[in-house]
Amino acid sequence: MNFFAPTNTKRTAFFIISDILIFFISIYIAFLLRFDFTIQQTYLTDIYKYFILVSFTRIPLFFYFNIYSVSWRYFSFKDNIYIVYILLLSIILNSIFVFLFRDIFFSGFPRSIILIEYFISLVLVSALRVIKRVFLEIFNKNALGIPVLIIATDKKANEIIRTLKLSNKYWPVAILNTGELNNVKINGVFIRDKEYIKKVYYDLNTAIISDEFNTKRIYKEIKKLNIKNIKIYNSFDSTNNKIKDISIEDLLAREPKDLDNKAIQKFIKNKTVLITGAGGSIGSEITRQCHKYKASKIICIDHSEYNLYQISQQVPSIETKLINILDKEALEKIFIHNQIDIVIHAAAYKHVPICEDNIDSAIKNNIIGSINIIDMSIKYKIPKLVIISTDKAVRPTNVMGTTKRIVELYAQNVPSHNTEIVAVRFGNVLGSSGSVIPKFKEQIENGGPVTVTHPDMTRYFMLIPEACQLVLQAATIAKGGELFVLDMGEPVKIVDLAKQMIKLYGEENKIQIEFIGLRPGEKLYEELLINESDKETKYSSIFIAKPTKYEYKKLVKDINELLKSNDKIKILKKIVPEFSHK
Repeated sequence: MNFFAPTNTKRTAFFIISDILIFFISIYIAFLLRFDFTIQQTYLTDIYKYFILVSFTRIPLFFYFNIYSVSWRYFSFKDNIYIVYILLLSIILNSIFVFLFRDIFFSGFPRSIILIEYFISLVLVSALRVIKRVFLEIFNKNALGIPVLIIATDKKANEIIRTLKLSNKYWPVAILNTGELNNVKINGVFIRDKEYIKKVYYDLNTAIISDEFNTKRIYKEIKKLNIKNIKIYNSFDSTNNKIKDISIEDLLAREPKDLDNKAIQKFIKNKTVLITGAGGSIGSEITRQCHKYKASKIICIDHSEYNLYQISQQVPSIETKLINILDKEALEKIFIHNQIDIVIHAAAYKHVPICEDNIDSAIKNNIIGSINIIDMSIKYKIPKLVIISTDKAVRPTNVMGTTKRIVELYAQNVPSHNTEIVAVRFGNVLGSSGSVIPKFKEQIENGGPVTVTHPDMTRYFMLIPEACQLVLQAATIAKGGELFVLDMGEPVKIVDLAKQMIKLYGEENKIQIEFIGLRPGEKLYEELLINESDKETKYSSIFIAKPTKYEYKKLVKDINELLKSNDKIKILKKIVPEFSHK
């Protein structure tokens, strides 16, 4: 055991002993000042009496107001204000005591001593507590933690500083001026403009950005200050991990444009929701959103035991059903035994190269599995069915996109009776399993190279939570038969994405980008069906695509022919004439 190792008990004992010495010294100096540095023998007894009184009032007050719980190195201006008030309270109590017992204990006691001693004690008690912090700031800045610049509004900056002071990892040295205030302190930290930060904090290497800003824009500004280590403060994180490294998702994410939380909550609240593919990237987020918007019951279907286990650990009180959507009998039992209000169909094989290598499986799972869900929803009169579709269904060049297009055709043309069936189409979501971002992360962490198929390849990207919220929002305005298209913003060049990720990891000079060529069925450019023929909705992020008529009985006949045919590609092209297989 190291006797000199710092502990809370040792720190408290040190401050109690130090404060008692300060009180005695302050009283003695007060008497010296009061009597021109010549204290008569008769007043020596008063010094000891008042010292005992002061100690017995202040030490308990310091404990009561948690002064002894404040870390020495993080003693702040706010903590000093508490000491001012506590010492004021103590002199009020001491004055009352001296007045009440003046004839017994304090006969002839000079009352001016009380006020003089107060100011001396205030200076010495405060000085003791700030001396270590001053020493560390001057001689060893990193001893207080990693110096950081905070980029936040005034209110949020105060919240971030309080969070940082609870840990010993970061030390806020300045707040970047984002408003009108400048050279003003917030919780002991000055607001400074960019020029001041460049001049004084030229060696600063870390910054924390509040989540209230457009991260992409702020990121560019911070880079001008030569700050390389950039963190994001997530105020909504319920865990202790509010500060995380900036990610490529943060830089590509768009600010929510027209999210209508009230409409989504009204749509989901107190409803029984069935979600297929509930353990996948989209399905699991839909599950979390339904829980957030207070669904009364959530039934999760997935054929992966591990995926179901994962989502069951994240969302409490869901029902998990380990079945395949091709198993009609098992599906029907779920519909029979539950009064389902909403079905959200997210189950699908989505990886283009795998579907190209397994055409039969892709057709059965994506088309027949979806038809099972649609037919079952109609049979059991489910009020609303929402089908997740993809931009790869637009003028498809691969089997996966074509199967999703056939599901859209079926959903639009099946006699739905009392069931409102809608499909929602969007592009790539950031960080989904098997997507390019996790792949690039793995390649960078393994030392490269980062493989990109083509220098001109572009893709649309959206954050998973944003995509899922907009899916639910689209469903709130659906009347049945619509094919909704989400506005995915501007396309992103994949090679630029790779370069940005390499830069984020600080590996610009170490990791190379290697072009490997397009894979089977892969497009150079993805398309979304937002054009002049699409209808706008009351939400600027959501459009309605022009419906495609396909006689239902003929569609069923063509799908059956597809299942029996040895030439799947030929029948896929028959059903989806715009399918150009690559």
